Amino acid sequence: MNGLGVAHLTALELAPARLVREARRAGFSAVGLRLHPVIPGAQAYPVAPGSQALRELRAVMAGEGVRVTDIEFVSLTAQAQVADYQPLLAAGAELGALSLTVSGDDDDVARLTGNFAALCELARGHGLRVDLEFMRWRPVATLQQACTVVTGAGQDNGGVLVDALHLFRSGGQVADLAGVDPRLLRAVQLCDAPLLAPVEELIIAEAREGRMLPGQGQLPLAALVAALPAQLCVSVEVPSAGVPAEQRLQAAARVTQAWLQGRRRFPSTLQAAGHS
Repeated sequence: MNGLGVAHLTALELAPARLVREARRAGFSAVGLRLHPVIPGAQAYPVAPGSQALRELRAVMAGEGVRVTDIEFVSLTAQAQVADYQPLLAAGAELGALSLTVSGDDDDVARLTGNFAALCELARGHGLRVDLEFMRWRPVATLQQACTVVTGAGQDNGGVLVDALHLFRSGGQVADLAGVDPRLLRAVQLCDAPLLAPVEELIIAEAREGRMLPGQGQLPLAALVAALPAQLCVSVEVPSAGVPAEQRLQAAARVTQAWLQGRRRFPSTLQAAGHS
């Protein structure tokens, strides 16, 4: 498989070392790791920089030939203290990650932009970029809102993560990407879904456990991939309830690889993308 990664949410029940092994067995060459909980008490696998646990994880990665694309997940709330994420960034750098994924959870755009800029500055010292992921149910809900924050922060290691489901469920269209500076777009997460969104009460549940494999739904994924810059990190995020994690990963790799090959365009990024 040529540079395809898988988001940890696809098999979040697997601890990092197990995820690395199962992802490699499935055919992925990279993983994202949930090292920080979305909210306090949520599932995550924190690892301290310089620890024995981190060294053991690196050894597993080296043995399997698997890289870490991104670490996650930081919610930039009004109460966020950017300095608190120093150990997370240090651990990510030690694992060779390219980026930290964050969400915008502050209605004060000026404060959020300032915190995003400060986090980018902190991350730069560790050789990481910071990607802002927009989601319909958060204050930063759309592609345009994410671009406003990232552009306003003015940091060259700040970017926008485009999740296919979030783009279309937030009312976005493929055409919206034409108005975005391509330098902001450095990562995409692929999945599929019915064209029509579920009722509002089920939007979050769909995102967290009801996604479909690329090509098995009705989202205009081919147009999305064609509209994105050629050099970006491509991963699959397809959490699905009721399917064992190993089977989920196997199907995700097999189906996504076949789908991308059918498009005759595979954005190979893990070889071209570097720490910015």
